[in-house]
Amino acid sequence: MLKKHLLSIVALLAISLSMPLSRLCAEESNGVVAANNQFAFELYAKYKSKDGNIFFSPYSISSALAMTYEGARGKTAEEMLVVFHFPKDGALRREGFLAINNQINKQDKKYELRVANALWAEKDYTFLENYFKLIKDYYGGGVTNLDFKYDAENSRLAINTWVEEQTNNKIRNLIPPGIINNMTRLVLTNAIYFKGKWLKQFDEKNTIDDDFRISPEKSIKVKMMKLTSNKPDFSYAETDKLQVLELPYDGKELSMLILLPKAGDLKSVEESLNSQMLTELKNNLYANYVDIFLPKFKVESKYFMADDLKEMGMPMAFSDKDADFSGMDGMRILFIGQVIHQAFVEVNEEGTEAAAATAVVMECTGIFERKVFKADHPFIFIIQEKKSGNILFLGRVNNPES
Repeated sequence: MLKKHLLSIVALLAISLSMPLSRLCAEESNGVVAANNQFAFELYAKYKSKDGNIFFSPYSISSALAMTYEGARGKTAEEMLVVFHFPKDGALRREGFLAINNQINKQDKKYELRVANALWAEKDYTFLENYFKLIKDYYGGGVTNLDFKYDAENSRLAINTWVEEQTNNKIRNLIPPGIINNMTRLVLTNAIYFKGKWLKQFDEKNTIDDDFRISPEKSIKVKMMKLTSNKPDFSYAETDKLQVLELPYDGKELSMLILLPKAGDLKSVEESLNSQMLTELKNNLYANYVDIFLPKFKVESKYFMADDLKEMGMPMAFSDKDADFSGMDGMRILFIGQVIHQAFVEVNEEGTEAAAATAVVMECTGIFERKVFKADHPFIFIIQEKKSGNILFLGRVNNPES
């Protein structure tokens, strides 16, 4: 077991904040990055009071909900904007995600990093073509038609298989049984995968069993890695409350930032953790001689986020009466049934492997559910002028063949 939350901060920063903004210099991507990072810290603040480790990919969640936001209208969209801080300008928002995704998925890099989006639509439901086109053009989310109404289980398995393939099998069974049913109309998914080697790797021969303080009263034995250097190879900063270390990955384009509270005072660091604090810490980093001791660890997490997102300020999106996602289908009968996020990270002597996936499950209120009309018994019929309502003929059929 790891000390509560500490290595969660490591993982959070590794995935959401390590990409240098200089490589994403466009104004559009900077706006999306700022929004994503603000959401990252606000969601962390939501989870920090819970026991155990924390690990999630804010960019995966933001991406999936950004695609959902593109179909939101009215107060539903306003509430989502408050939670995710997306740029209000549609062009800035869409071009921002496009630029970031292109950067993530670029070729010829010394690490593996990829992101993918996909839409899964009920085959008998009519969506707006311009909505699907927008998602395809700016988010790369192609549409696959599935039979949610009559084959929900195989539809669920198809989505989960895609997620497994995109995350090198690290995220399995993202959508559990029962989440998708005959009222599901659309599922929006994002998957992100990272595998990178340290620029300076730890030697396995130096890894030893060592104490890790879970609390002032309790310690456990962990596999502690050790790395030293005769050169000022690592960026380091220090305040009165914590030490900060940056570990670069091969290629020097990604890095892990580790925030280590002094005297184990994690709570005070968590209370002040935000984008401004992080910027100040990064500005104070300088090359130094550092003897590094870091435990090997693996964290797996899963979050059903509907209640969390409601509490953070967007309850209307989950309301079967009030949600407005008419930008998806031209009607107001879709709402978010659930948002599921699952993540994995493993840190060892060689480097880091991390993956995450998010699914937004859109359901139908049932107002326009398909009905069966089978005239196999006596009925009345009327022939009328549609515009005036003038009845031209009126009849009853008791026996169609008499």
